[in-house]
Amino acid sequence: MNTQQLKTFVQVAENLNFARAAESLNITQSAVSRQIHALEEELDTKLLHRTTRTVRLTPAGISFLDDAKQIIERLKYATAKIQHHTAAAMQVVSIGCGSEAHLDFLNGILDSCLKEMPAFHPFLRIISHRSLLNLFYQGELDLLIGFQSDIPLKGNVVYDELLHIPLCCVFPRGHAYAGKNEITEQDLLSERLVFCNSYALPAGALEYQNRITGYLPPESVYFCDNYQAALTLVRTGYGYCILPQSRFPDEQLCYIPLAGTDPLSYGIFYKKGVDNPPLKKFISIAKRSVKEDFLS
Repeated sequence: MNTQQLKTFVQVAENLNFARAAESLNITQSAVSRQIHALEEELDTKLLHRTTRTVRLTPAGISFLDDAKQIIERLKYATAKIQHHTAAAMQVVSIGCGSEAHLDFLNGILDSCLKEMPAFHPFLRIISHRSLLNLFYQGELDLLIGFQSDIPLKGNVVYDELLHIPLCCVFPRGHAYAGKNEITEQDLLSERLVFCNSYALPAGALEYQNRITGYLPPESVYFCDNYQAALTLVRTGYGYCILPQSRFPDEQLCYIPLAGTDPLSYGIFYKKGVDNPPLKKFISIAKRSVKEDFLS
């Protein structure tokens, strides 16, 4: 896979027309076809459905488009650093997150980084779980934030635990259970469940949801595929959802710990032995920030 193949794919995907892509890239249409064919051969999947009249992205093509754009932008950025001799002045660390929910965790850490590392440039990536793993293992991401169950530890991947987060039942503030100190499984059997079917949800939460769903009639379960959709349904009274505790309060929601569940291990993933001083400094700041802020 090379940069020209990625650029060609992006142009075809955005124009849905080989001729316009060729014109934009200042190459022949047959060259565009060769680049796309070579890329599909290497990925062993079809990225485009094409006929004599139409061009459409396949589901794999839709998924790959954002990754291709991000890789191209990262290469442009790296090239600019070298050309302008700024590599020594800029300390870039690319940080991957599986959902926007992880950004709350980074607030205090990045605030400390800004004060202690003036040349630090965090590159935050919020992308799908599958793409996140691919980019991390391929070296396109320096570090991941998430739950221990999120990322398979293989090769030289290291996990550093930063804190434990309780698994909670999330209710609207006005719910009858809002004043409880903890919720039992029995409490939930007469309630409606908002089932969050997202890769961003830790395995412990998914397992608990699956078990509860087995006791509920179909009309008492509302399905959605991301955090924000689940919280919207909870706020509007459709039911409760099972999520890790949020550090930042929401005046419309209450997070009540689930009785009998173990807290979830939360931390950072990176590759052992990588010579990246800014990354090491970030990890050090993250560990200290958690002790000073999250555990205070």
